[in-house]
Amino acid sequence: MNTKKSHIAFGFLTPWIVKLGVFWIYPLFYALYMSFTRYRALGNTSEFIGFDNYATIGIDPLFWKALSNTIIYAFGAVPLSTACALILAILLHSKLARYPGFYRAGLFLPSVTSIIVITLIFTNLYAKDGYINALAGMIGLPQSDKGFLLETSTALLSVMLMDVWLSTGYFMMLFLAGLQSIPKDIYESAQLQGANAWQMFYRITLPLMKPTLLFVMVISTIKSLQIFVEMYTMTKGGPLNSTITVVYLIFSNAFEKTDAMGYGAALAYVLFAIIGLLSFIQMKLLGNKE
Repeated sequence: MNTKKSHIAFGFLTPWIVKLGVFWIYPLFYALYMSFTRYRALGNTSEFIGFDNYATIGIDPLFWKALSNTIIYAFGAVPLSTACALILAILLHSKLARYPGFYRAGLFLPSVTSIIVITLIFTNLYAKDGYINALAGMIGLPQSDKGFLLETSTALLSVMLMDVWLSTGYFMMLFLAGLQSIPKDIYESAQLQGANAWQMFYRITLPLMKPTLLFVMVISTIKSLQIFVEMYTMTKGGPLNSTITVVYLIFSNAFEKTDAMGYGAALAYVLFAIIGLLSFIQMKLLGNKE
């Protein structure tokens, strides 16, 4: 009977196992092999070149520019979106919030909206004759002569702010779930002992929210380091490579050139190592000491 149940369970798992092997495991290892080759897409031929692709990465100025943009983007978007999401979650969780369900739905809506639609809307908003430029002129702020996405000084920041707006609602829902899991008895006991709001937040809320905070920061960092769709849709890496990111550089080499797919695969594994290292550091700093 147990053997029969095992066969039935394996039968149900077989489609998922096949999908995992064909679409995940095989491409993962094949890409690793390709990173050691010079692959020519037009002739479907490959030449083993060892670590040459990885050595080229070290001296490629475009890679360092893309890496710099990606890190700046991550270090700007992650703290800002995390802080905004936590503040909104605390406000909606408080007793002062009226109609919290309405605000939760409204703030979460951008997270389930098509990213292509959002990027196209913001591309128009950031244009020279867009609403943001017009509003800046109305309230006396500096206007962009070309459009915010066409200025090297504002393009990366503009995409970053859009992404913060887009992701804050999703992270807010995660923080709300974490806040709702904290027993109210702890706060009541702290109030009886004379603790004020700041002391309860610093001594109770933050320590108990540490697992949720770690999860949000790790997935937010990974998301920011893999930023691609926004750049591809809004800027194509421009102007003057001011918004080019590592994933966009991977895409450009792997799919827009005929003989650089091996180099693109090497870039992908370098990014994989960077993401793994930063995630490990975050878990060491924010994780439980035990």
